[in-house]
Amino acid sequence: MPIIKSAKKRVKTTRKATVRNAKTKRSLRTSLKSFLKKPTAASKSKAESNLDKAHKKGLVHKNKVARKKRQLAKASKSAGVKPTTKKVVAKKAPVKKAVAPKKAVAKKPAAKKAPAKKK
Repeated sequence: MPIIKSAKKRVKTTRKATVRNAKTKRSLRTSLKSFLKKPTAASKSKAESNLDKAHKKGLVHKNKVARKKRQLAKASKSAGVKPTTKKVVAKKAPVKKAVAPKKAVAKKPAAKKAPAKKK
């Protein structure tokens, strides 16, 4: 067991991270297996999403993610799954309200103060 306070904290954070990583890896594996069992567009997108999450959290290398995505695409093509097209939502331009121009107010120049006298 660690004695130093910072080492104790590292043990706690490591335990938390281990649990979080195990959950992420488990969901990744199940989504990949469910896609391979029954390939559908929804299961493919779920698997790709889980791959991206695993990479974002540092569990899977980016090249492995790219390789797995390519394998998913190949399997879905051979199974005859049609790719889902992402809907592009056009953003509306913000409506600007008509604002009356402000009147310029002439300011008087500040009067200079005389320097303080030294005693």
